[in-house]
Parts: sequence; C-alpha cells; structure tokens
Amino acid sequence: MKAKRELVATLNRQLLTVNCLFLLWPAVATSAPGGPPSPELVDATTVAPDLAVELKYATSDNFMRKNVYGEMTRCYLRKEAAQKLAAAGKALRALRPDLRLLAYDCARPLRVQRLMWKLVKGTPSQPYVADPRTGSMHNYGCAVDLTLADRKGRALEMGSAFDATGELAQPRQERALHLAGKLSTPHWTNRLLLRLVMVQAGFIPLDIEWWHFDCVRPGEARGRFTKLP
Repeated sequence: MKAKRELVATLNRQLLTVNCLFLLWPAVATSAPGGPPSPELVDATTVAPDLAVELKYATSDNFMRKNVYGEMTRCYLRKEAAQKLAAAGKALRALRPDLRLLAYDCARPLRVQRLMWKLVKGTPSQPYVADPRTGSMHNYGCAVDLTLADRKGRALEMGSAFDATGELAQPRQERALHLAGKLSTPHWTNRLLLRLVMVQAGFIPLDIEWWHFDCVRPGEARGRFTKLP
C-alpha cells in the first residue's frame, strides 16, 4: 500500500510538473462478437459500461498485420480486473468528464500468444512479447492494453502508436524524452493521466509500454489462475 501511495503521489507531482491543468488540453483524437476464451471471464463492459472497446488483434491494425482474434471483439477479463477497470473509469470521469477509457487488448488466447512469439523470437521486438511457455498476463485474463479517448471513442494522441517498440513507447524514458523534445507536453500529460487513474484503481503499469496494465503481480496471477486455451 505504501508503494502504491508513493507511485500515485509521484504521478500527481509529474502531472503538475508538466502543467497538467486538464482543461487546457481538450480531448482531440487523431459485428457479431465471439464468445469468451474461458467461462471464468466476464465481458468488461458489463462491469464498466463506459468502457470503449476496439480490439486491435481483431483487425489488421497491429504489428502482425492481420486479424488473429477472429470473431472475438469484446473485452473479456477476470472479474477482478473488470472491477478495477470500472474504478479507473470512474476516477477518469471525476477528473475529465469529457474522456473515457478505450481498450485495445484484454484476455488473449494462448494460441495467439504462440503466433506472436513465433513472429518476434530472436528479433529486437522479443522483449515486448512473453514466451507462451510462461504466458503473458493477457493469457491469464489479468492485463489490459488501453488508452484515453474522447466521449465518441476517438483515441487521444499519446506520443507513440499502440504496439510500438523502442524508447518512445517506454514510460521509464518519458522524462528524458520530454526534456529532449521527443515527447510533447500534451502527449506526456495524457500518459500520466492514464497511469494515474489506473494506478489509483489498483493496476500495475509496465515500464516499457505506456498502454499495458496488470491487475495483479505476475506471480500472483500464475498462482491463482490458469492460462487461457
């Protein structure tokens, strides 16, 4: 709890450092669903009805350049993760009622993880994809990739694309990137706001992807849950 309070306090200080007076930056944006990959999962929008969903792996707009989810277009998560996501959405509305959360990836079938791993293994992109033998937190239904969007569901600019690799996508590099002029103040502010509401809701951010959040620690997920088929 102390570490969480310190992280929230740090995010709040960073928001102030980059002049995060939220109203100064308005939100400007640039089928029949398949069933859940496991009966242990819930449709997150039934718990967080304000959540917008655009699963990138159900389209060709991803690093694999093809639809690997088939007819699965809904955001399925463990109930615990969905409840935390609802809390994050509520926190966001309190700060910015003109914004909502937009989910890009939620529970991920293990068969898709194997396809991803085969594509990146041995390349510079390998650190961004979990070995299916261990499993991604997505494979446990415990992770969500998301961004901020306006009320119409149009994504805000975050300084890099979803699924981008390299330092521009990495939260651990943001301060240096901002000082170097590579990450703009509005883009950094958007990332900080996203992390703030997610951390307040109990999610754990990833230091190499601004869009990725886990609802529990990896060891806990592997001890409590099984991987999806």
